[in-house]
Amino acid sequence: MLRIASYNLQKCVGVDLQRRPSRSMVVIRALKADVVVLQEADKRLPPRPAALPHDLVAKKGFKHIDFGQPKGSLGFHGNAMLVRPNVEILDASGLELPGLEPRGAIRADLRTTIGDLRVIGVHLGLIRRYRLMQLGAVARAARRLPEMPTLIAGDFNEWGSKAALDAVTPEFDFISTGHTFPAPRPIAGLDGFAHTKGLKVFDHGVLTRIPARVASDHLPIWAELNQIP
Repeated sequence: MLRIASYNLQKCVGVDLQRRPSRSMVVIRALKADVVVLQEADKRLPPRPAALPHDLVAKKGFKHIDFGQPKGSLGFHGNAMLVRPNVEILDASGLELPGLEPRGAIRADLRTTIGDLRVIGVHLGLIRRYRLMQLGAVARAARRLPEMPTLIAGDFNEWGSKAALDAVTPEFDFISTGHTFPAPRPIAGLDGFAHTKGLKVFDHGVLTRIPARVASDHLPIWAELNQIP
């Protein structure tokens, strides 16, 4: 099994309005994941320095993947990906996404304990029209790449059913991971996973353990998966 997690850090600012990267890292480590996809991992204004410091990431046993953002950023358009040392990075890139507000996605081809795996991290827009355009752009970009079992992880910003998102990505199956927003009393499942048919998710959930309900306005999610013939 491989455990993958997704977490919107909200720039390491908790619902108590305190910026505490060390608290965010406590939550990340509690996920016990081999791959962690992050959103809002960088501060908003250029040059977008990392909200989660690089040295803290390394100190706690992770390496971050370089997606070509300016020096100092942890990821690309705020999206970042952390992996454990046993995960090999084969290739990685960022993808600009359409829409009114600047958005991007990240893609990493990884060699893992369950085989080669492509992980795509997203943080989709607030307006459904643009969310669909952005997810469609991600799916088209994935089709142009060499075939590989693929998982999309991130903040889809979709308050209701994922049916509309599913319609623009027929090759992906969405997982209902439970409510994640707002963290103190979740009423919406904004965060999720979608995977190609080469993968099977055996278990998944939402981390509610302290300090997750305070460290961000989103709760993190996790999934355990393996490849299938």
